[in-house]
Amino acid sequence: MIVRDILKLKGNLLFTIGPEARLIHAVSIMVRNDIGSLVVLSEGRLAGMLTFREILARIDSGGGALEGTTVGDVMVAESVRGALEDTLDQVRSIMTAHHVRYLPVLEGETLLGVISFHDVAKAALNEAALENRLLKRYIENLSE
Repeated sequence: MIVRDILKLKGNLLFTIGPEARLIHAVSIMVRNDIGSLVVLSEGRLAGMLTFREILARIDSGGGALEGTTVGDVMVAESVRGALEDTLDQVRSIMTAHHVRYLPVLEGETLLGVISFHDVAKAALNEAALENRLLKRYIENLSE
């Protein structure tokens, strides 16, 4: 399975925000939609990623206050990226090595989606289930 397949299964719903937006607004979007990340776009291009990790770090360093903080103040500007042809194993390695839960997927400069560690785990389970069914069929056919 490759990233292209994961994106097809997941769909193309994408939550975005601009770097100039207030961080408290980003928190509200994330809570209302039960999501752990937002893609930060500037002039239609990927500017970075915002996850609850960066928000929690800001809350900790700011004594709990978020007033006056923008998304651009805390986002990860140089986020790790994935490609459509990356395999499931490659993506797991990238996400584990860089300690990220959300991976933007680009083709050139075009953002195609974001896959989460949950999406990768779900794809791995689906792939294992398919392999299991195929092996069972193969064994059944051998015994006939």
